[in-house]
Amino acid sequence: MHRIFEAADPASFPTEYDQTVRRIATRGELGADRELIVACPNLEVFSVYGVGFDAVDLDACRERKVRLTNTPDVLIRDVANLGVAMMLCLARGVIGAATWVRKGDWVRNGHYPLQCRVHGAKSGVLGLGRIGLAVARQLAGFNMEFAYSDVKPRDHASDWTYIEDPVALADYADCPYVTLADSDGTRSIVGRGVIEAFGSEGMVINISRSSNIDEDVLPDALESSSLSFAEFNVFEGEPELNPRFLKLDNVRLQPHHASGTVKTRKAMGRLVSDDLTAHLAGQPLLTPVL
Repeated sequence: MHRIFEAADPASFPTEYDQTVRRIATRGELGADRELIVACPNLEVFSVYGVGFDAVDLDACRERKVRLTNTPDVLIRDVANLGVAMMLCLARGVIGAATWVRKGDWVRNGHYPLQCRVHGAKSGVLGLGRIGLAVARQLAGFNMEFAYSDVKPRDHASDWTYIEDPVALADYADCPYVTLADSDGTRSIVGRGVIEAFGSEGMVINISRSSNIDEDVLPDALESSSLSFAEFNVFEGEPELNPRFLKLDNVRLQPHHASGTVKTRKAMGRLVSDDLTAHLAGQPLLTPVL
């Protein structure tokens, strides 16, 4: 096993082992570009530690007949849990209330200002895939009205309201979640029209991919208060992000750690290892993407 993160010169690392590398394990945000894929002519499989594989050049993989796996199902519940926690944190003012106590405002000024009730509110999920479905099922426990938007109605969601147009979903929901996969069709899908439909009392929670949000339009809406609040676990260019977000009090920022629990990260690592082991043994891949 060759560890590129321990290499003295990571840029030249592939040229040292290009003829011998058959399998690569990588993180989702690191991925693999065409240059790396072409530089390893005997490469057979990538195993991505994470759900997202947007940083992998899929066309190059297909051309070179390189297989690709990821670690989808083992992290779904943790991602959904954080999404729901973000909603509760905002609606009930958890962080502000804790600060209220620590700074002595409870003693000086009395009770913390009234916050928003969650149960009975309208929630929407943009993208009813694995994570979107997990979020929806958890929100049902809060007796929230629920609707979703996707490319088509889902058979397993017959009890929920289907709203095809994302703008109409944004107009409907008090608390919309973005849980879409990354694709050419979803990039900046939460653009000016959707953001305006959220309204001045609206909020949005993104636990999907940063590319699904138009980060040029969003700060304008937050700065002008035409959108009340946003909560994000992912950002363009992370860990560096648009400095405008850092200056805003109506954005709750999370460091892309939705799957960040010890048990889940261990399960993800085990799945990466199991996929590579299966390939080595000539057995079917457990979680193939390509």
